Amino acid sequence: MNRTPAHHPSPITHYPSRLLYFPGCALKDQARGYEEATLAALAALGYEVRELPRWNCCGTVYALAQDDLMRHVGPLRNLIRAQEQGAEELLTLCAMCYHTLSRTARFVQNPENLRRLNAFMDEEEDYRGSVRVLHLVQLLAGLAERLPRAVKVDLAGLRAGAYYGCTLLRPRDVAVDHPERPEVMEAVLAALGAEPVCFPERVECCGAYLTVTEPEAVRLRAGAILLSAAQNGAEVLVTACPLCHFNLRERRPLGAPKLPVVYLGEVLAWALGVKPVPEALAPRVGVRG
Repeated sequence: MNRTPAHHPSPITHYPSRLLYFPGCALKDQARGYEEATLAALAALGYEVRELPRWNCCGTVYALAQDDLMRHVGPLRNLIRAQEQGAEELLTLCAMCYHTLSRTARFVQNPENLRRLNAFMDEEEDYRGSVRVLHLVQLLAGLAERLPRAVKVDLAGLRAGAYYGCTLLRPRDVAVDHPERPEVMEAVLAALGAEPVCFPERVECCGAYLTVTEPEAVRLRAGAILLSAAQNGAEVLVTACPLCHFNLRERRPLGAPKLPVVYLGEVLAWALGVKPVPEALAPRVGVRG
């Protein structure tokens, strides 16, 4: 199985013991459990994770207009904050934050874009383009050989469907894996001892922010995703996106499969024994001897 597509940089392999972390808004609100579980798990793996000082909202939605420079100011400020800390990587857990920060980081690779944005922020130091935005799944993919040795709780009976959604895979230049045939989350789940389940809807949109204006459209999408996962044998859905997590849990239509929807960092914490497996899933897992 090819886990490192040619179109995307290889996962980091030098395993820095210290990581600078951008939480974003959702992980300080409805996704606090994701943050808590993931940071506990990373600590168990030997990482010292430090929160980015003075971070601000990433902007959440990336500007589609190429001349909309102001929409890049918020993301770029966070990259400047990371640069001030001397960080080479900025870790994110949220797929939307990863998407927005990564695309701005690529946007300012154009010297003229960088010059104009630096000029907007005359009270900040100039950004030099030195920070790589790193998503949790990329970090864990780089640890794939090390993870099995750290596992304390056997997840071998757990059939887990990785749900990528949109922002981890599109556009191609910031994708964590192949946009149509991703394998990286499945590789991480396998390294943690779970049984990955592939299903066709794993790369399709959940409806995203239509959940505010067109909730019925989102219910149709959520129902299709849950049905696709269940029909292919998944017993739990694993995501890294707070909005996908909300839509698949709170917008599921009547009659849709009642699959638990959890975060990748939570599965990591279960496998490492730092958080208990939920009671509904506990009968399927055990402690390694």
